[in-house]
Amino acid sequence: MQLRVLNIGCFGGGTGLPSLLGGLKSNPWLKVNAVVTMFDSGGSSGQLRDELGVLPPGDVLKCALALSRHEGEARRVLLARLPTLGHHGPLGGHTGGNLLLSMMEQFSGDFLSAVDGLRALLGCKGRVWPVSVQQASLCAEYADGSSTRGEVEVDAGQSRGHDVRRLWLEPQVEIHPAVGDAIRAFDAVVIGPGSFYTSLMPTLLVRGVKEALADMPGPIILIANLLTEGQGMAGFTAADAARWVSRAIDRPVDVVIGNSGRPSPEALERYAQEQKVPLEMGMLPAETEEVLGHFWCTEMARHDRRRLSFAVWSVLSERLLQRPLTAVATSSAS
Repeated sequence: MQLRVLNIGCFGGGTGLPSLLGGLKSNPWLKVNAVVTMFDSGGSSGQLRDELGVLPPGDVLKCALALSRHEGEARRVLLARLPTLGHHGPLGGHTGGNLLLSMMEQFSGDFLSAVDGLRALLGCKGRVWPVSVQQASLCAEYADGSSTRGEVEVDAGQSRGHDVRRLWLEPQVEIHPAVGDAIRAFDAVVIGPGSFYTSLMPTLLVRGVKEALADMPGPIILIANLLTEGQGMAGFTAADAARWVSRAIDRPVDVVIGNSGRPSPEALERYAQEQKVPLEMGMLPAETEEVLGHFWCTEMARHDRRRLSFAVWSVLSERLLQRPLTAVATSSAS
């Protein structure tokens, strides 16, 4: 086996993707890229989008912080929220990092340049790519025929028990050409973990992502979440997630990494009260490999960074370093 640096792309957003990036960045044999959702409609990011007309900065910021040279110090400074000045202070409630990135976008006139500037400022060990620099909202249609618009509203709908049947972006937006070129140069793509409908799927719905992934010869790896995310996902499995992803990108998911560990019964009961239960693997498609490991190691539902990063490296090394890349390309195309 000949070791070489692998150029990988990690797709998603929310809290899941930064956790994965933080674990992978210390591997000297990986060049890590984050391809980040840009359709946040809540919190500080949503407010800045509505008030200033800028792109929502929150998910990009969290990924840049995860890849930064001094992650702990950077998070303490840039994720701190400014105090409200008076009763209606215009900056109150926003994080310092969101304001910084929005200011850099307005100054440069280009969000991609602003992200590169932030990356340089933080000394990031990898690249952060916004999947699109065009404004759009996530929309969902539920099993009862109703629909909703906005990331926060889509998440709330399924949490209340509505079964999501279809997702789309409105208006339809295009992938940034530089991001498309970056994806085509990846050796492999890792999707997740993160909120499935609102962090993972939106990155795959952007026009041009499917085509870029079709030209990426390496494997598609899906990291299954630890839990379902509310009543609307009752009975949902990792196999269902793989089928959603495969339909969106028009190619199979090659590997699903799932969790076989469980916390204490008390922790499971707390999550059950929120209608969240451990995500089962389900029946994967024949062409998809199952990889299981104990990733839930505390009372909080978070993948263990170190264990997950080693699992990803194990899959990558087996798929890319122990067989010729041409064989991987042939397997993915079949």
